[in-house]
Amino acid sequence: MPETPTSTSTPKIIYILYLVGILVPFVSIIGLVMAYVNKDDAPEWLQTHYQFQIRTFWIGFLYGFIGLLLTMIVIGYFVLLFTVIWLVIRSVKGMKYLDTQQAHPNPSTWMFS
Repeated sequence: MPETPTSTSTPKIIYILYLVGILVPFVSIIGLVMAYVNKDDAPEWLQTHYQFQIRTFWIGFLYGFIGLLLTMIVIGYFVLLFTVIWLVIRSVKGMKYLDTQQAHPNPSTWMFS
């Protein structure tokens, strides 16, 4: 069945891919590509989710990279732990807004919502 313009299945799959990406990192790239491909054709309220997802990937990538660099000193492990917790919270909150068919209230934030 073709996806309707207001279908939330694609953004939900992207959130799930990001969560799976914690264990299998390259899966997150698939989610990123899906978000970029679908963001322009989506209704405005879904575009906020795609923007949030794209930012989640790139900010998470930055946090993860900094964490990896800092693993030479112990603080890097704490940065990586923070990054995982941050990613889980952002994905779950995004899915919560998606399930109620609400636009994400602050898609450009660096933190949780």
